[in-house]
Amino acid sequence: MDEALESTLVTLRDAVRWAASRFSAAGLAFGHGTDNALDEAYALVSHVVSLAPGVPEPYLDARLHPQERRRIVELVDRRIASRKPLPYLTGEAWFAGLPFHVDERVLVPRSPIAELIERRFEPWAPPTVGRILDIGTGCGCIAVTCALAFPRARVDAVDVDEGALALARRNAARHGVAERVEVLRSDLYAALAGRRYDIIVSNPPYVPEGELAKLPAEYGHEPRHALASGPEGLDHPLRILHGAAAHLGEGGILVMEVGATRPALEAHLPGVPVLWVDLERGGEGVLLLTAEALTRYHAHFEAALAEIAAADRGGEGRTAP
Repeated sequence: MDEALESTLVTLRDAVRWAASRFSAAGLAFGHGTDNALDEAYALVSHVVSLAPGVPEPYLDARLHPQERRRIVELVDRRIASRKPLPYLTGEAWFAGLPFHVDERVLVPRSPIAELIERRFEPWAPPTVGRILDIGTGCGCIAVTCALAFPRARVDAVDVDEGALALARRNAARHGVAERVEVLRSDLYAALAGRRYDIIVSNPPYVPEGELAKLPAEYGHEPRHALASGPEGLDHPLRILHGAAAHLGEGGILVMEVGATRPALEAHLPGVPVLWVDLERGGEGVLLLTAEALTRYHAHFEAALAEIAAADRGGEGRTAP
């Protein structure tokens, strides 16, 4: 680091301002825990000085240690050069106010479902919650926070990727819930025969395959299989809806994020009374259905799956114009 820069980055405030300016000038894309250059700069500096995201105002005028200055400059340079999401560079992401180990085997946690977990899914959760299922657990953030929110519940955390499962186990141990969180390999419900739950929660893949190439470079570092879900982004969400009734107990609920795929899902499920949850902290496309509704409209989910399967077959063998 050159002497001029070292003399300029004296306080945390200096570092945040400098990093934010660098990020803005570089035209980075955000969306992996922050949504703008300033918040990304705060997150980076906070990590280096071992504070939770959002440096408290009194700390901003604290002087940086020379090693901290060098580490901040290194991370800023790597963020710009690599276009990797910041949590992949720091090895840590925050979800529902808690830190989680992450790497490029999993998506960076960012689901708005965090807000609902913090509210213990009220007012929709059944009076007693003893079993919870997290489908597509990734690093385990949803499963772990559910276990903490419901200290008497047992949580099954499933994923198809062994690397993700290893991280989920590590994070369950980190937060002291490993004895109540069972991490197992399963393609959705495939390994869960006979198991029923009070709450099923999922942030599954829901990006249409054709949209992936249009995403900013940062998203290209995330595992493709954790994002893409067929031509309309519905392959995983519809399979989850179709199988949920067989795994929810009486009075149970399903909560699932489908993001911007909401219009496509609604188009395939006319007449199904999906509750789209309003979120105070932002986010879109989080649905909720009761066990009763999932049973009553099971045929609708089956028909929608048949529709997209037929559409997929119709597209086979076509050549680009």
